[in-house]
Amino acid sequence: MVKANTRFKILIALVAISGFSQGMLLPLLAVILEQNGVSSSINGLHATGLYIGVLIASPFMEKPMQKAGYKPVILIGGAFVFISMALFPFWQALWFWFILRMTIGIGDHMLHFGTQTWITSTASPETRGKSIAYYGLFFSAGFTLGPLMTNLLSIHIYLPFLLSALLSAIVWSSMFGVRNELPAKDSHNVHMGSSISRFGQAIKLAWVAFLPPLTYGFLEATLHGIFPVYGMRIGHDVNILSLIIPFFAAASLLSQIPLGMWSDKAGRKKVISLVLAAGTLAFFLAALLEDSAFWLFVLFALAGLCVGSLYSLGLSYMTDILPKSLLPAGNIMCGIAFSVGSISGPFLSGAFIDLFPGTSFFYVIVALLLVVLIATILKKEPAVNDHLQHSS
Repeated sequence: MVKANTRFKILIALVAISGFSQGMLLPLLAVILEQNGVSSSINGLHATGLYIGVLIASPFMEKPMQKAGYKPVILIGGAFVFISMALFPFWQALWFWFILRMTIGIGDHMLHFGTQTWITSTASPETRGKSIAYYGLFFSAGFTLGPLMTNLLSIHIYLPFLLSALLSAIVWSSMFGVRNELPAKDSHNVHMGSSISRFGQAIKLAWVAFLPPLTYGFLEATLHGIFPVYGMRIGHDVNILSLIIPFFAAASLLSQIPLGMWSDKAGRKKVISLVLAAGTLAFFLAALLEDSAFWLFVLFALAGLCVGSLYSLGLSYMTDILPKSLLPAGNIMCGIAFSVGSISGPFLSGAFIDLFPGTSFFYVIVALLLVVLIATILKKEPAVNDHLQHSS
């Protein structure tokens, strides 16, 4: 069986391949459905299948992991992903592909839930931000590279699906060398009853830590899904827009580790507040300078450097706040928050563009970042009890 350090590398490799499959699937299916004459509204609804799968799976994952351990959850989730990916070529029907999308959402969430909880449970308080930043870095790297698979459509329509399935299966197989572990329990939480009550406990204690993942989901889905439409409406070329959007994710790769390490030293609340303030400024300037492609490149990169790490920072903050026995529930809530942001972002932003055609789309993002910034600043610093985190 592999050592703890090797296990960590395998877990973040799984996260990278998960990000890769998600990053590939969104633009790839959008392009294929567009070429097949599917309307943009149906195309957009179809894209929510991934996040609907996440929400469906969320309430049912904590108890199985408490009983079976991390490894079975990760293995089943990974199998869902690569088997579903391999099934896309067999039947090109809209409803069938939607089911596969939902199944990938379920599998991805199981995989993320298992890897997140294992990493957050075993990371020491002194290096927690750095460890979780690696998690965010590798997911973002995979998500950034995924869209490049769209170029393989010119060779064969099913090549991206089959190649992604093969890569996923190869990385997934490395989990068989990892020894299984069970999540921590304590005497209080053994008698807490249902998962719903533990979710309630997690929300009560750490609601402020779930806002950054929600915000990141909102940003990621909105910038990938709605900004291209808005950008074309204000006169930008589609090829330029396709280059601007990756600057957000690419810049976040540079800042994940430094921000994670800084948050270990300066405190999570302070760092989250500062990056939210800087991100608000970046998107406010984008609203004023949106006619300039050059400034959009610069400001997307600046925004990515700041708020592109919100998911991993929120995950670290949640791990600081919750006792170790509530980490499974907390990790599920981070996934739910991300999905709520991902589903609501394109819908709210699209509605804003329709209702206020003369107003910059970036003000929606500015408003959200301001609300989350104010909530973070006003929330009293939670009592972080590290001996609870690491008690057996």
